[in-house]
Amino acid sequence: MRMPIGRRSVVTAAAAALALPGLPASAQARRRIRFTAVFSDQDIRAEAMRGFAADLQSQFDVELHLNATLFRQGTELVAIQRNNVEMANLAPQDFSRQIPAWSVMASAYLFRDAAHMRAVFNGPIGAEFNRMARDQLNVHVLGPLYFGTRHVNLKPRKRINTPADMAGMKLRMPPGETWQFLGEALGANPTPVAFAELYTALQSGTVDGQDNPLPTSRTMRFHEVTTQFVLTSHLVAYDLLSISSRLWDGLTQPQRDAIQAAANKAIDASTQRHLAQEQEMVAFFRSQGLDVYEPDVAAFRAEAQRRYLASTQSQAWPAGILDRIAAVR
Repeated sequence: MRMPIGRRSVVTAAAAALALPGLPASAQARRRIRFTAVFSDQDIRAEAMRGFAADLQSQFDVELHLNATLFRQGTELVAIQRNNVEMANLAPQDFSRQIPAWSVMASAYLFRDAAHMRAVFNGPIGAEFNRMARDQLNVHVLGPLYFGTRHVNLKPRKRINTPADMAGMKLRMPPGETWQFLGEALGANPTPVAFAELYTALQSGTVDGQDNPLPTSRTMRFHEVTTQFVLTSHLVAYDLLSISSRLWDGLTQPQRDAIQAAANKAIDASTQRHLAQEQEMVAFFRSQGLDVYEPDVAAFRAEAQRRYLASTQSQAWPAGILDRIAAVR
């Protein structure tokens, strides 16, 4: 297995022995935890995960494999299920491929902001959905890793005000039915492109635009090959910091507590830094000559919700779930 070097990987104790098979967790000196993610080593989340690895270095060998160097986008969940990796940054859209009810957690205009999203996951609703993931996917969710609110970023200079203005726009969305439907709900023509290939796809005109949080767009330098950001605020973006249930069940309670504490710290650090950077990005992109403006968000919200409720996706949602989420304070 090729291991990224330098900034692309953090190995907290490379010389430590691997856990011995057949021994209980309490008898094993160390355990290896390979973490896979598609985000860049320059990403805020990468820094948070380096802190995660450092916090656990006395008990675990944590290897960070970033930039999709270990598994490409959309394959990480299956890799955990096949015991090919111990931990991953998983999109809720990937959960919904195997659990249709989870698609509500990836639907547009569901959460008001990052604080609302965290409150939902920290309460009974989050426990209910995480239990589904454990029972049906064999993954244990450590928590939601916020990485910003998603907006539309386009190469054409056409002014966008309502979803009707997005007609014909080839909007890159990650592969997967839930992601593609989100693009349709915005009025666009969704086109699946892997994250690692997105810059080139924008540069060549294979797609007309993409949607990501503003800090991610800056990290990946998408502003170099686009002309405008349309602040649709259509999705409070998060992934699920997840670990193999098989590994989790084999740990002692103190080991679990240490991992959860390190995960909580990483999640908090990432959230605060993303919120701060989001405030700075509008001015930065304007300084780079891009047009940055807010469309008729109410029109986008109404159209997206109409499409979701009219689709087969909503048929799998738990009864009353939208009202229950909206009621969380």
